[in-house]
Amino acid sequence: MPEKTADDTAENVLAPDEQRPLVPDLVLLVLLVVDGLLLGAFGLMFTPLYTNGIPVPMGVVLSVLVLPWLVRQAGEIDPRPAVAGAPLTAWVVAVAVLGLFGPGGDSMLLANWQSLALAVGGIGAGLWGLRAVMERAYQERSGG
Repeated sequence: MPEKTADDTAENVLAPDEQRPLVPDLVLLVLLVVDGLLLGAFGLMFTPLYTNGIPVPMGVVLSVLVLPWLVRQAGEIDPRPAVAGAPLTAWVVAVAVLGLFGPGGDSMLLANWQSLALAVGGIGAGLWGLRAVMERAYQERSGG
Protein backbone atom coordinates (compact mmCIF):
# COMPACT_ATOMS: atom_id res chain seq x y z
CA MET A 1 0.00 0.00 0.00
CA PRO A 2 1.55 3.31 -1.04
CA GLU A 3 2.10 5.87 1.63
CA LYS A 4 0.10 9.11 1.43
CA THR A 5 2.04 12.27 0.92
CA ALA A 6 1.22 15.73 2.15
CA ASP A 7 0.10 16.69 -1.37
CA ASP A 8 -2.48 13.86 -1.51
CA THR A 9 -3.91 14.86 1.86
CA ALA A 10 -4.10 18.53 0.84
CA GLU A 11 -5.98 17.61 -2.35
CA ASN A 12 -8.54 15.61 -0.37
CA VAL A 13 -9.08 18.47 2.06
CA LEU A 14 -9.25 21.21 -0.56
CA ALA A 15 -11.41 19.24 -3.02
CA PRO A 16 -13.93 17.27 -0.95
CA ASP A 17 -16.34 14.81 -2.48
CA GLU A 18 -18.33 16.89 -4.97
CA GLN A 19 -21.41 14.67 -4.77
CA ARG A 20 -22.23 15.60 -1.18
CA PRO A 21 -23.47 19.17 -0.55
CA LEU A 22 -22.16 21.14 2.39
CA VAL A 23 -25.68 21.73 3.79
CA PRO A 24 -28.51 19.25 3.07
CA ASP A 25 -31.42 20.50 0.98
CA LEU A 26 -33.95 19.83 3.73
CA VAL A 27 -32.08 22.14 6.12
CA LEU A 28 -31.99 24.89 3.49
CA LEU A 29 -35.71 24.48 2.82
CA VAL A 30 -36.51 24.71 6.54
CA LEU A 31 -34.42 27.88 6.77
CA LEU A 32 -36.28 29.41 3.81
CA VAL A 33 -39.64 28.61 5.45
CA VAL A 34 -38.46 30.17 8.73
CA ASP A 35 -37.34 33.22 6.73
CA GLY A 36 -40.84 33.40 5.23
CA LEU A 37 -42.36 33.38 8.72
CA LEU A 38 -39.98 36.08 9.95
CA LEU A 39 -40.57 38.17 6.83
CA GLY A 40 -44.31 38.05 7.46
CA ALA A 41 -43.83 39.16 11.07
CA PHE A 42 -41.45 41.98 10.14
CA GLY A 43 -43.72 43.02 7.27
CA LEU A 44 -46.60 43.43 9.71
CA MET A 45 -44.47 45.43 12.14
CA PHE A 46 -43.02 47.79 9.54
CA THR A 47 -46.17 48.41 7.46
CA PRO A 48 -47.79 51.13 9.63
CA LEU A 49 -44.63 53.31 9.78
CA TYR A 50 -44.92 57.07 9.45
CA THR A 51 -42.15 59.55 8.64
CA ASN A 52 -43.02 63.19 9.34
CA GLY A 53 -46.71 62.38 9.09
CA ILE A 54 -46.35 60.57 5.75
CA PRO A 55 -47.15 56.83 5.70
CA VAL A 56 -44.15 54.81 4.56
CA PRO A 57 -45.14 51.11 4.39
CA MET A 58 -41.66 49.61 4.58
CA GLY A 59 -43.13 46.19 5.39
CA VAL A 60 -44.75 46.11 1.98
CA VAL A 61 -41.52 47.07 0.24
CA LEU A 62 -39.56 44.50 2.23
CA SER A 63 -42.05 41.72 1.48
CA VAL A 64 -42.32 42.54 -2.22
CA LEU A 65 -38.55 42.55 -2.64
CA VAL A 66 -37.59 39.52 -0.53
CA LEU A 67 -40.47 37.05 -0.93
CA PRO A 68 -39.92 36.25 -4.64
CA TRP A 69 -36.27 35.57 -3.88
CA LEU A 70 -37.20 33.13 -1.10
CA VAL A 71 -39.62 31.31 -3.41
CA ARG A 72 -37.07 31.10 -6.21
CA GLN A 73 -34.42 29.75 -3.85
CA ALA A 74 -36.87 27.10 -2.64
CA GLY A 75 -37.55 26.34 -6.30
CA GLU A 76 -33.83 25.70 -6.80
CA ILE A 77 -34.08 22.96 -4.17
CA ASP A 78 -37.25 21.39 -5.58
CA PRO A 79 -39.34 22.90 -8.41
CA ARG A 80 -42.60 21.28 -7.32
CA PRO A 81 -45.13 24.05 -6.54
CA ALA A 82 -45.85 22.81 -3.01
CA VAL A 83 -42.16 22.87 -2.09
CA ALA A 84 -41.20 26.03 -3.97
CA GLY A 85 -44.22 27.85 -2.54
CA ALA A 86 -43.45 26.86 1.06
CA PRO A 87 -41.93 30.27 1.97
CA LEU A 88 -44.99 32.00 0.50
CA THR A 89 -47.29 29.75 2.51
CA ALA A 90 -45.31 30.48 5.67
CA TRP A 91 -45.52 34.23 4.95
CA VAL A 92 -49.31 34.06 4.46
CA VAL A 93 -49.72 32.07 7.69
CA ALA A 94 -47.58 34.54 9.65
CA VAL A 95 -49.44 37.57 8.29
CA ALA A 96 -52.85 35.98 8.87
CA VAL A 97 -52.18 34.64 12.37
CA LEU A 98 -50.22 37.60 13.68
CA GLY A 99 -52.37 40.10 11.84
CA LEU A 100 -55.71 38.82 13.08
CA PHE A 101 -54.75 37.26 16.43
CA GLY A 102 -51.64 39.25 17.32
CA PRO A 103 -49.75 39.36 20.57
CA GLY A 104 -52.09 39.88 23.50
CA GLY A 105 -55.13 39.52 21.25
CA ASP A 106 -54.40 42.80 19.43
CA SER A 107 -55.06 42.98 15.71
CA MET A 108 -51.94 44.09 13.84
CA LEU A 109 -53.66 43.98 10.45
CA LEU A 110 -55.62 47.23 10.50
CA ALA A 111 -58.39 48.09 8.06
CA ASN A 112 -56.45 50.56 5.90
CA TRP A 113 -54.73 50.73 2.54
CA GLN A 114 -51.36 49.76 4.00
CA SER A 115 -52.66 46.38 5.19
CA LEU A 116 -54.27 45.80 1.80
CA ALA A 117 -51.00 46.70 0.08
CA LEU A 118 -49.13 44.24 2.33
CA ALA A 119 -51.52 41.39 1.57
CA VAL A 120 -51.85 42.01 -2.16
CA GLY A 121 -48.19 42.93 -2.67
CA GLY A 122 -46.81 39.99 -0.71
CA ILE A 123 -49.09 37.38 -2.24
CA GLY A 124 -48.60 38.83 -5.72
CA ALA A 125 -44.82 38.93 -5.38
CA GLY A 126 -44.71 35.38 -4.03
CA LEU A 127 -46.91 34.09 -6.86
CA TRP A 128 -44.72 35.92 -9.37
CA GLY A 129 -41.66 34.09 -7.97
CA LEU A 130 -43.56 30.78 -8.07
CA ARG A 131 -44.54 31.40 -11.69
CA ALA A 132 -40.89 31.94 -12.57
CA VAL A 133 -39.96 28.64 -10.88
CA MET A 134 -42.68 26.76 -12.72
CA GLU A 135 -41.73 28.27 -16.08
CA ARG A 136 -38.09 27.29 -15.56
CA ALA A 137 -39.10 23.73 -14.62
CA TYR A 138 -41.33 23.51 -17.70
CA GLN A 139 -38.54 24.70 -19.98
CA GLU A 140 -36.11 22.17 -18.49
CA ARG A 141 -38.64 19.36 -18.96
CA SER A 142 -39.46 20.29 -22.52
CA GLY A 143 -35.80 20.54 -23.43
CA GLY A 144 -35.91 24.27 -24.26
